Amino acid sequence: MNPVDWIVLILTLLCTIIYGLYKSRTTHNLEGYFLSNRSMQWGLVLLSIMGTQASAITFISAPGQAYTDGMRFVQYYFGLPLAMVVICISFVPIFSKLKVYTAYEYLENRFDGKTRTLTSFLFLLSRGLSTGISVFAPSIVLSSLLGWNIYWTNIFLGGLLIIYTMSGGAKAVAYTQQLQLAIIFVGMFLSAYLVVRMLPENVGFFDALHVSGRLGKLNVITSGFTKDGFNWSDQYNLWSGIIGGFFLALSYFGTDQSQVGRYLTAKSITQSRIGLLMNGLVKVPMQFLILLIGALVFTFYQFNKAPIFFNQSQITRIENSPLKDSFYLTKNAYDALSVQKQKAVEEFSKALHSGDKQIEQATSDKLIALQSSSDSLRAKVKEWMNSGAVGGDGNDTNYIFLSFVMEYLPQGLVGLLIAIIFLASWGSIAAAINSLASCSMVDFHKRFTKKKESGEDQYYLSKWYTLAWGVFCIVVAMFTYNIGNSLIEAVNVLGSLFYGVILGVFLVAFFFKNIKSGTAVFWAALLGEVIVLMVFALAKYKVISLGFLWLNPIGAFAVIGFALVLNLFATDKKAAG
Repeated sequence: MNPVDWIVLILTLLCTIIYGLYKSRTTHNLEGYFLSNRSMQWGLVLLSIMGTQASAITFISAPGQAYTDGMRFVQYYFGLPLAMVVICISFVPIFSKLKVYTAYEYLENRFDGKTRTLTSFLFLLSRGLSTGISVFAPSIVLSSLLGWNIYWTNIFLGGLLIIYTMSGGAKAVAYTQQLQLAIIFVGMFLSAYLVVRMLPENVGFFDALHVSGRLGKLNVITSGFTKDGFNWSDQYNLWSGIIGGFFLALSYFGTDQSQVGRYLTAKSITQSRIGLLMNGLVKVPMQFLILLIGALVFTFYQFNKAPIFFNQSQITRIENSPLKDSFYLTKNAYDALSVQKQKAVEEFSKALHSGDKQIEQATSDKLIALQSSSDSLRAKVKEWMNSGAVGGDGNDTNYIFLSFVMEYLPQGLVGLLIAIIFLASWGSIAAAINSLASCSMVDFHKRFTKKKESGEDQYYLSKWYTLAWGVFCIVVAMFTYNIGNSLIEAVNVLGSLFYGVILGVFLVAFFFKNIKSGTAVFWAALLGEVIVLMVFALAKYKVISLGFLWLNPIGAFAVIGFALVLNLFATDKKAAG
């Protein structure tokens, strides 16, 4: 980056941090540190919910996901609006009425202490691991910019995040996210605008959409059905999005403390509900537009030479391996295809304006064939990257948008977009670490300590738990480098391993008043988790075909089913709360 970008980056980050800390003044107790004294209006609740979900992963990985797999990932969010309605009706009134600090406190009132402890533990495990992956996302950026070792970068950035989160608490998180999202939306809009502006003079926005659409990148709606029936292994389609995405969103926003803690800060039930409902309306269009940027970047690279692989450090690795000669031959063939594609896409663009459907179809077919050949060469290089001869990471999805930003965007905007990645990361990670500390303090420390502590003591202990979870997340980030998925997919796969079971426990608590045994629900949750992990393993090793979103309803229904059966034989039944 040049000096202008560094100035924009540093000023943006400093102003945001100072603003958040200035707004973070609150009472020195648990209510102030974790819930900002339940004083937030719905607008801040909305921005805090969105800022917690929209991490750096969203802005680094989602455009790359669209570049490689098209826009069908947006279907993952189709169940979210319905989930918001259910949460507003069923979850919010109960949590608000009981004045809980964490969602899991309710489970002790409804069942018993061990059910609360198990569910909170599952949350801590899943959210701790996911947050570690989120810490890794901005590390990719800084290590690519400065050539730093990725592990030292994790420590440096993780340390900054810990200081930031320990200093402010929930109020700093909420107010900082307000400014972060404003900057993020401006930056992403400018990047989309400039992608189109950098296309050839006779190629406009709709021409760009035609190109990406013909090459399969505007696959917003996919049914999941093939000539052989429904493809259960298809990760993203209309049905997995509506059904699996509904259960995932219901669990994430209804039972994950990183989100529950955001709307528990609201000053009233109405403010919580409006914030959640607005999130349901805004999230799908927002994710659509972020993915659309990836589709536009894909079109841009039809008119310009695209790298055969977007992670330069991995290219260096293969160039120093026994496969370097094969790589150079493949790269030369890929570059030659890029030249042919540039000519073909220009011919296709002219055919669009000519109105001659026959020429349009012929040039379209030629472009599709060339793209297929290019994809085959890229797939070959990815396979080599993963081989023992190279021992690298064959997934470059997380580097596609970053590579485009660094190479093509003008001075100043590069710094702004890098700042956006940091801001999104800090907002979501700070909220997650804050929620991890709140569960550790409320669901474990307060329940099991015998020492009498004042509100001030608990406030400072909460900061120590924040530090501990920050260190844990840095350690997880150290093992994320060769994760093998796009980061956005990896986080959602990890969540799906636990969210369905956690949701199942709450569904039993809310809707099955005849189930009164905490022991039955405790063992149902354990058995449900075993089922989910077994199904995931079978799918991973191709024994069965199943996309990860289906793990969420499987986990929820497994807990409900086991709880219904085990409750019949339980002896510890108590009155439903």
